[in-house]
Amino acid sequence: MADVQAHSADIWELLDPEAEVQKLAGGFTFTEGPIWHPTEHYLLFSDMPGDVRRKYTPDGAIEEVMRPSNKCNGMTYDVDHNLIVCEHVTSSLVRENTDGTREILASHFEGKELNSPNDVVVASDGSIYFSDPWFGRMPVFGEERERDLGWQGVFRVPPDGGNLQLMVDRDEFEQPNGLCFSPDESLLYINDTPRALISVYDVNPDGSLADGRLFFDGIGTGVIEEGIPDGMKCDALGNIWVTGPGGVWVISNNAEHLGVISIPENVGNLTWGGPDWRTLFMPSSTSLYSISTKVGPRREPYMG
Repeated sequence: MADVQAHSADIWELLDPEAEVQKLAGGFTFTEGPIWHPTEHYLLFSDMPGDVRRKYTPDGAIEEVMRPSNKCNGMTYDVDHNLIVCEHVTSSLVRENTDGTREILASHFEGKELNSPNDVVVASDGSIYFSDPWFGRMPVFGEERERDLGWQGVFRVPPDGGNLQLMVDRDEFEQPNGLCFSPDESLLYINDTPRALISVYDVNPDGSLADGRLFFDGIGTGVIEEGIPDGMKCDALGNIWVTGPGGVWVISNNAEHLGVISIPENVGNLTWGGPDWRTLFMPSSTSLYSISTKVGPRREPYMG
């Protein structure tokens, strides 16, 4: 089986027909949350059930960098390369500063504890958007406990660190998960794992969201064992790369399904890295995979 399944010839503008998926490492429990350090050139990734964070370097070495990790999930950097982390066990969004200090950015909304921050993205104005499903209150992927909030939302931490802002209606998502901006940050894409769809919103100048609408659906059936929409990224041309049945689905900004990168395990998330930002890393269940791409990511603030 070819490593790239084409649904449209346009996929070959993004991936070489001969591109091969490489297995970089294995033996993990369930990998997630990859992020590439833009100056020190290493990949961090989460292993939620293993309660550990690991580092991969281009020489192939794997190093544990935090255990326990509060079953951390999605990660990114801010413009100063402080690490922003979604933690399942603490139901918090935290910032691990380069000086070694730790700050809680969000843990409660209207006096109630968040579910379990899952994925996160930083806007160019410094505001932070994150999804808050309740996977982190389930066995294995988090710490089993009752929910306090009672619904699953998407939130924004303002640039000045003010009050946490709810970005969508409380009943809009069943389990909001992956999220990413368009290249110019005029759009925010958010997927819903059990509903197997991606919604898109206009981003207003004040950071609020408007005109939420369906962008793409039918990314499988929402059954975890089949592969689900989970992690999601936007490339420099505005195409959406999202986990799904069979691997990573590539969807144009016009909602055309261009193809699938075939991975032999269920993919949890993805991110670009490498010296030229043309290596797509794909943590997938027990292993870490990569593939070379012709296109790079949307330039995020931390990329410089």
